[in-house]
Formats: sequence, structure tokens, C-alpha cells
Amino acid sequence: MKSELTVKAIENGTVIDHIQAKNLYKIISILGIENINTEVFIGNNLDSKKYGKKAILKISDKFPSMEDVNKIALIDPNAVINIIKNFKVVEKNRVVLPQKIEKFVKCINPKCITNHDDVETNFRVVKKDGKIELKCFYCEKTTGQNNIQII
Repeated sequence: MKSELTVKAIENGTVIDHIQAKNLYKIISILGIENINTEVFIGNNLDSKKYGKKAILKISDKFPSMEDVNKIALIDPNAVINIIKNFKVVEKNRVVLPQKIEKFVKCINPKCITNHDDVETNFRVVKKDGKIELKCFYCEKTTGQNNIQII
């Protein structure tokens, strides 16, 4: 007897695969899935040879914006986004971390101008020892990957 779960295919939408299980709920929040009215499949703590445990999202009739893709890349640079049309994968891309992040991450420095005035945040992305860090354009404070707060 086969003990495997089969999940219904989606006709049109997005499948985000190879999400590290620990990052799933951050990505759900980024995409606003709790507020959509289409079919959503959430698989978490699935066995993965590469990660040990992984997660997957299938979202009918929703396609991520470039800003959403950049946010996902910041949270989980190993995620793969598949665009589905007529039950076929028409596009498959590993997310790419941009060199610059603007507007959607909060600076951790409480004295930074972005936390007091109407100034949009702006960070340079730095990879250091396999981890992602963001360096603020204004105050030059570095935010480690575990402290990144998306706004």
C-alpha cells in the first residue's frame, strides 16, 4: 500500500516550492494568502533530501508581483516559483536576491531617519558567510537575516 499524499493540480496560478519549512509562515504573510478567496494548498514539514524538511504553496489564480518575489528571495533565497497556466508549468524560476532593497524592510536602528521622517527605506544587500545582511543607505546600520522585518 502506497502511503503518499496526492495534491490536486491547479489550472492557473503559482506554485512556490523548495521553501525551508521554517520560512513558510513568513511567506504566507508576505503574499497575504489569509485574505484571498481562491484555492490554496499549504504543505509544511514535507520530507526533502536537500533541506530535511521543506514547504510548498499552491495558489490558484494568483501571480506574485516583482516586489513579492523580492520579498520571498529575502526570506528564502532557495525558493522556486512556478507559474502554472492550463495545468502546465510555463515558467520556473529560482528567486534571485536583488542587490538593493527599497521600501519594504524596516531599519533596525531606532535613530535612523527612516524611522522618524517620511523617508522610504533603502538597503544594500550583502552576503556574508552564507547569510544575508542589509546595510542601510542612510545610517549604515547592518541588519542580519534573522532581524529583517518586512513592512
